[in-house]
Amino acid sequence: MSTQILFIRHGETDWNRIKRIQGHIDIPLAASGIAQARRLAVRLAREAKGGARLDAIYSSDLQRAQQTAQPFADALGMPLILNEGLRERSFGAFQGHDSDEIAQRFPDEYAQWQTRDPGFAPPEGESERVFYHRVLHALEPIVAAHPDGRIACVAHGGVLDCVYRLAKGIALDAPRDYPLLNTSINVVDFDGGKATVVSWADVAHLDGHSEDDGFHKSPRA
Repeated sequence: MSTQILFIRHGETDWNRIKRIQGHIDIPLAASGIAQARRLAVRLAREAKGGARLDAIYSSDLQRAQQTAQPFADALGMPLILNEGLRERSFGAFQGHDSDEIAQRFPDEYAQWQTRDPGFAPPEGESERVFYHRVLHALEPIVAAHPDGRIACVAHGGVLDCVYRLAKGIALDAPRDYPLLNTSINVVDFDGGKATVVSWADVAHLDGHSEDDGFHKSPRA
């Protein structure tokens, strides 16, 4: 029995614009992100009226995700289920800084980060490997709870990155060559432990424009 999940990245924040790492810092949506969330709600409500049901709505407990999810949860008259496991990766001491600042403050750690070693963890943060398995463990019970269901999960660029790598068999140390767009809809089917991408980076509700996730002046996406 398959479960279809609409993975939705949160709307734009002020820190997204300047490429400052948010991680677990609880940054709210910018005015532009609030507008994006409203347009997302209009689209999903319209699709629901056309028969595209949603059985449940999950969200990271960070407010930028909640603020993105709540308008369409309200429009559909559905509760929002918060899940801490859907949080962005914790970047520890790197949080609140852009890549240039990290290179100046933590030169040794920055150099190791740029090697794309999945085992590297910023001071007080998570490694890419730990984060990846945390996301997968959070998704397992969600998928199991909705056999033959269609649900939404509002989360973060890093969470979407983990899902795409899982579905496509992409190594954690491989560079990213696919988009992770604010307020995008990314549809993935889960069936028998296998994930398959149905569609990716759909921002038709934003007139086709949204900013990609990434770090300022850094080759690491």
